[in-house]
Amino acid sequence: MHPWILLRGLTREAAHWGAFAEAFERALPGARVVAQDLPGNGLLHGAVSPVTVRGMVERCRAGLAERGLRPPFRVLAMSLGAMVATEWARVAPEELAGCVLINTSLRPFSPFYHRLRPGNYLHVLRCALPWSSPQTIEQAVLRMTSNLASVQGAVVEDWVALRRQRPVSTANALRQLLAAARYTAPAALPLAPASEIPRILLLASQHDRLVSSQCSQAIAGAWGVPLRMHPYAGHDLPLDDAQWVIGQVRAWMEGSV
Repeated sequence: MHPWILLRGLTREAAHWGAFAEAFERALPGARVVAQDLPGNGLLHGAVSPVTVRGMVERCRAGLAERGLRPPFRVLAMSLGAMVATEWARVAPEELAGCVLINTSLRPFSPFYHRLRPGNYLHVLRCALPWSSPQTIEQAVLRMTSNLASVQGAVVEDWVALRRQRPVSTANALRQLLAAARYTAPAALPLAPASEIPRILLLASQHDRLVSSQCSQAIAGAWGVPLRMHPYAGHDLPLDDAQWVIGQVRAWMEGSV
């Protein structure tokens, strides 16, 4: 079975998958699941984040090769990570057997105020400021990305500890934000279907308060790929309902989506 590569979003690291990565691997017997950090985040927090999504793709491919992993891969990616997966599919489609893109937004399909809801502009800026405390930042991130109060209370201290251990610099946070803002996805579907089975699946949260679900709807319409909408989860869909995500991925792999 092709290895699964997990990619997170803006300033997030592999450890932010929490229990999801292990649950995902258990649900796919025989699969190897690898959570890869983007440059500037996690184990790579000392590296300089590329200012282009294409640069992130190249660094990601190189990092996997250094770990002895060889394509083809399947990729499950969120937000900025899903932009990286999309660009990867564009520049090297032979390396990807399929992609699951979660709560992402892509130019040219959506306006900027759908790609980042206006109510979050000030919160995002505050999270990038160097004098904001880890507690303040992670509480703000959870409020923006999770819709479940029970989940928020369970993980915020873990996320604070991660930020203190492997802080993302203000410069890298801004570089990642710039890369996401300026990225333009291919207008045409970057991964052709295998037989009649689509190689891209979109998952979105109907009540995502950070990125409008209209972004995923626009991508699905432009590319003609399946979209499944969650009724109550927030932007961090794997956090709010891991089993739903796993169920949708398994159905897609079995050709029933």
